[in-house]
Amino acid sequence: MILVFGSLNIDLVTRVPVIPGPGRTVLAPSYARHFGGKGANQAVAAARIAGGGNVAMAGRVGKDALGEEAVKNLAANGVDTSLIVRAGEPTGCAFITVDADGENAITVASGANLSVSAADLPASYLGADTVLVLQMEVPFGEALKVARRTKAASGRVVWNLAPVPERMTGEMIRDLLEATDYLITNEHEAMDAAAALGLVMADFEAAASALARSGHLTCVVTAGPRGAFALAPDGTSVYVPSLPIIPVDTTGAGDTFVGAFTAILSENAPLQKALQVGCEAAALKCLTAGAQDGMPVRNAIKALDAV
Repeated sequence: MILVFGSLNIDLVTRVPVIPGPGRTVLAPSYARHFGGKGANQAVAAARIAGGGNVAMAGRVGKDALGEEAVKNLAANGVDTSLIVRAGEPTGCAFITVDADGENAITVASGANLSVSAADLPASYLGADTVLVLQMEVPFGEALKVARRTKAASGRVVWNLAPVPERMTGEMIRDLLEATDYLITNEHEAMDAAAALGLVMADFEAAASALARSGHLTCVVTAGPRGAFALAPDGTSVYVPSLPIIPVDTTGAGDTFVGAFTAILSENAPLQKALQVGCEAAALKCLTAGAQDGMPVRNAIKALDAV
């Protein structure tokens, strides 16, 4: 069972010629509303690859219409929503601008996501067959408790270090690494995590290798059009290239990778296969606007043809 503990949001997306900087205003003709939140995104991505009944989501939404819609959307994608709690705070909301090149800038109002609790998760969901997925959009302390409980139950932990907290300390990173089996970052996040440990590295591959050694884990780095790298504690590495595409919208690409990677990992497939599926799924997602709308289903992934 894949268990996602994390955030649920509603995304408000607008397309602009250029993402505005401080003090600047740009006009957009309209906006679209999509389902999002890194946790919910990763749950949907995993469910579309792993199939209905194999993914559960734990998190919180508000007692409002947006929250009801978010929960119904997860259920429609085959995600078990029985662990989602209705909180007194409003449902989280993200404000996303996408420029002419498909790059994005995101502001998140966390709302109910800040009230999630490790106590929301019954022990019956944790066991040797559990693959837990975490991100950084809910309180770190609660996520860490769930990670430690999962490890104690002999489950595996996949932790996506995104977004990087503004005040990320070395103690936080050490605690995270100790409770994690697969750390997933992008190039910048890997460098930031290494820096929090006091390590000044020449590039993201060196940073990822240092994190892998420090935590005795596998560090996976997603590098956009360059593909993905996995570094093991013993210094060995696996590399998979990305598909050549012209992106329409990169929103949710990283979450798609995490969900697809975890889906294949949960099937005990080789690491290289999980990387291949993650890269292909993320590339296919970039061809459609919205975080979840373009996430591919299993039969669309050519890397799985031989499985």
